[in-house]
Amino acid sequence: MISGMTGFGASDFSIKKVKGLVEIKSVNHRYFDPAFYLPSGFSAFEERIQKIVFAHIKRGRVTIAVRIIERPGVDVVLNPDAVQRYVDFGKALARRLGIAYDLTAADILKLPGVIETKEVFVPAQALWPAVEKALLKAIVSVAEMRRREGRSLVTDIGGQLSRMNKRISQIRARANALLKENKQTLSNDEFAAYRKSNDINEELARLSHHIDEAKALLKQNLEAGKKLDFIAQEMQRETNTVGSKVQDKEISAAVIALKGKVEKIREQANNVE
Repeated sequence: MISGMTGFGASDFSIKKVKGLVEIKSVNHRYFDPAFYLPSGFSAFEERIQKIVFAHIKRGRVTIAVRIIERPGVDVVLNPDAVQRYVDFGKALARRLGIAYDLTAADILKLPGVIETKEVFVPAQALWPAVEKALLKAIVSVAEMRRREGRSLVTDIGGQLSRMNKRISQIRARANALLKENKQTLSNDEFAAYRKSNDINEELARLSHHIDEAKALLKQNLEAGKKLDFIAQEMQRETNTVGSKVQDKEISAAVIALKGKVEKIREQANNVE
């Protein structure tokens, strides 16, 4: 069954004291149009992420965001050389001035350069396995949401196609009735000319064929949006020809109704993957 193009999925990940979130959003677009919002160091994975997403989503504007929510924090590093220099200097100063040496560990830790803080850095390569797993989970959620939209689209488009068939039957019945009426009132030559200029059997047959093609397309598990739009264009062309060939109030009304339904199908085709 066809899929829509609107979807959202998210999945968190955790590895090496790093916590993050992967979010994927998709909306309507004529082609596959990805946009990436990735943390520092992940630009090298952009192509790989695109391939993974494209394997599941063929059409739509897709936003892929990876956010780091929590990092390991910082490491505190002691500089023993600096500590030893402070101690030696303190002892020498105490001896020179003849005073007690009372430098404590707490005093030393307050001195510049004794301790350093360094942010713990986890490279993107180490995070990738967890990010990839979360990415695949998020894609599953997006795909399921798009399939649910697809089921709604099938219901709506299928209803439009069924109503089109009813209008075609109405047009065919009215066209046959007009033939019978004109056969009784026109001469043989006039009737032959009328029948030729008002013959819409070919257009109605093609229109019915396009409807069958569209119905079959709705059942396929393929990217159907572009093909459905093409079929709708052909439906519109055949409908216009019917309207231009037969000048009759009842048929004209049915043609207008057909055009409205075709336009609705074209609008919905923009929502189909």
